[in-house]
Amino acid sequence: MNPAAPTSVRRVAVIGGGISGLSAAHRLTELRSESQRPLEITLFEASDRLAGVMGTEEIDGYHVETGADSFITDKPWAVDLAKRLGLEDRLISPDANYRRSLVLHNGKPQPIPEGFMLLAPSKIGPVLKSPLLSPWGKLRLGMEYLLPRGNNGEDESLAHFVRRRLGREVLDRIVQPLVGGIYTSDPEKLSLRATLPRFLDMEKEHRSLIRASRRQSTRRKDNSGSGARYGLFATFATGISELFEALIASLKNCDVRMNTAVTRLTPGPENASATLETADGRHEEFDAVIAALPAYRVGDLVAAFAAPLAAQLQSIEYASSAIVVTGHRLADVANPLNAFGLVIPAVENRKILAVSFTSRKFPDRAPNDCVQLRTFVGGAMQPGLLELDDKQLLSLVRSELAELLGVQGEPQIARIARYQQAMPQYHVGHLERVERIEAAAATLPFFELAGNAYHGVGIPDCVHSGEQAAERVFSRI
Repeated sequence: MNPAAPTSVRRVAVIGGGISGLSAAHRLTELRSESQRPLEITLFEASDRLAGVMGTEEIDGYHVETGADSFITDKPWAVDLAKRLGLEDRLISPDANYRRSLVLHNGKPQPIPEGFMLLAPSKIGPVLKSPLLSPWGKLRLGMEYLLPRGNNGEDESLAHFVRRRLGREVLDRIVQPLVGGIYTSDPEKLSLRATLPRFLDMEKEHRSLIRASRRQSTRRKDNSGSGARYGLFATFATGISELFEALIASLKNCDVRMNTAVTRLTPGPENASATLETADGRHEEFDAVIAALPAYRVGDLVAAFAAPLAAQLQSIEYASSAIVVTGHRLADVANPLNAFGLVIPAVENRKILAVSFTSRKFPDRAPNDCVQLRTFVGGAMQPGLLELDDKQLLSLVRSELAELLGVQGEPQIARIARYQQAMPQYHVGHLERVERIEAAAATLPFFELAGNAYHGVGIPDCVHSGEQAAERVFSRI
């Protein structure tokens, strides 16, 4: 054999055309170009569109996001991808004029105390003045400054941690609605180590969360705002679809197959390759497979030849939710909407999780003198609401918006996006479960996992997951 002969063409299949799968396929194209090595990349998507339900739609002058409307930037992977795609100058930050959050308290929206970021305050004065906590709740919060460190080193739920450090009122009235709006989870089950480990690190290093928050805010020289750390978020000038469109355009030299569901995966000799069977009966062999699907669907694909791996994948629970986007004339809204959004504590017994005031966060999301609202429904704690049809769901949301924000009249637009079994639940013990999953997957040389079920649910996490899977595949083949 001539040693100078070109290497045979290797074939990689990416199953799933969401953000993780698109990122994996794009990274493979970059590695192919950088190395000048022959590589065939095939992306399989079961539906008729890439990026899933997520994306930006223009409806009667409103730029409507049907999924995430922004992403965090202290995880660098989405920003790095945007730069490589030539989108850096398209990035925009939230409007600083409205950089705060509201929380429902006894049926009325109240501002979250300035400097209170998710789990802990960096300023004490605003908390003492806030009506959100009773005198006892404020005293219990202040006691956190004196409490010793936790010493068991074990994973614990968000609820257990917050009660232990800050007290029940802080959990029920501030932390649960803020974190619930991100993870749509039950705080009694949500793993702190898998979702917000920096607060465990703060306790370990500084003992007190309040002490740590104050020191960190001094170093940042920016402790304005409340709720999430909105200064760390970004999106694109006309919406998230700019990222998806650029990713899809980058795959012009890939074989992208829409409406093509993969129904079976069969390992080849010594697990060095795999044959994919699609719903139309086709069989094709690939040197490597990246599964960028929900964990339970990956479990179905590998159950026949990797039962322990399938069992671990299918043990990750998922929740469903819906986003109801409505557009209104400002004159029809009694509340001034002088914030980025409103979160709803479970103890308020309402039918919605949160409302994002999208056109307050980013420009050009609504026509002049109008506002765009994105209302979140369902999640792990109210799954039954997803059984409502679209008409019933819209009616429910309109009723809630009328009571809580004084929204009157017919909405100018209405768009409902449903996410069925789409949000993985990072329950206590999640990181150990993922270790077992990755150890089992490592015994299959042809196989890699990507997606939001393992190391993070946000856009940057999904980008990173897809890119890491692509790099591992490329290094092997």
